[in-house]
Amino acid sequence: MKVNLEHYKIFYFVARNKSITAAAKELYLSQPTVSKYIQNLEKELGMVLFIRSKKGVVLTPEAEMLYEHVSKAYRHIDLAEEELMNRREMQEGILHIGASEMTMQHFLLSYLEKYKNWYPNIRLKISNCSTPSAVEKLRNGNIEMAVIITPMEAEDLSIHKLKAFRDVFIAKKGHPLCEGEVSLRELCRYPFVCLEEGTISRQYLESLFLAKGEVLVPDIELASADLIVPTVAYGLGVGFVPYNFASAAIKEGTVGLVEVTEPLKERYICAVALNSHPLSSAAEKMMKLLAEREESFRQRQIEP
Repeated sequence: MKVNLEHYKIFYFVARNKSITAAAKELYLSQPTVSKYIQNLEKELGMVLFIRSKKGVVLTPEAEMLYEHVSKAYRHIDLAEEELMNRREMQEGILHIGASEMTMQHFLLSYLEKYKNWYPNIRLKISNCSTPSAVEKLRNGNIEMAVIITPMEAEDLSIHKLKAFRDVFIAKKGHPLCEGEVSLRELCRYPFVCLEEGTISRQYLESLFLAKGEVLVPDIELASADLIVPTVAYGLGVGFVPYNFASAAIKEGTVGLVEVTEPLKERYICAVALNSHPLSSAAEKMMKLLAEREESFRQRQIEP
């Protein structure tokens, strides 16, 4: 585009008011300045746009056509500004967020409920996916933020720990493994029920055994962590899940804890975003809501 956009702005106000004086007043410019802009635009376009008169200006046919297009552009700009204002004031917008099965079920839903009560006009677009998949979606721009199990540290990721949890091994109630302690090396000899490959929990479980020189070869691989506990309850193998997933079954007496001699490290539910990508107003509000949890989670009691 060869013509300075500022010239079109001046043209728009003069054409709308049909007066250089009125346009100058509305733009907080001097009348000679507005006249100079119009002269420059006419020179650049190579045609007369306004016919001056004592009452103001009259648009030439060429100016009428130009004004029709320019006024449409201004209407689009006005609509865009209105939409931006609405998004800033949380009157509209979309929150694109990724969450793993565990974080969604045992952590995020209550925060989403609070968020929706505070900002009812914000649409929630939630992608339920594994931690590695959520990180990939972040980097591809498919989501703005994710609430997932602690991902691998990376320079491009901003990771905020929100809640600690610990994993447990479980077996069918009455299984000999529930009677005492067992080492990871011994435990690896038993049939295993676990998640499919590609999840952060599966990777973590494999790393536990690899540290002892053992390779995990599960008998049953499941797509959902919710299926592990009932599968274990039927005596089909030893399971590995976050405690929250098994707590109800433990209380009911359908499965029991398998105590291992090696202590398992805590893992964390984290809010993750890209360092290089600014968050939308909708995502910033969610991050602020979760930040309250980040500040206090260390003082809260961690599940047994």
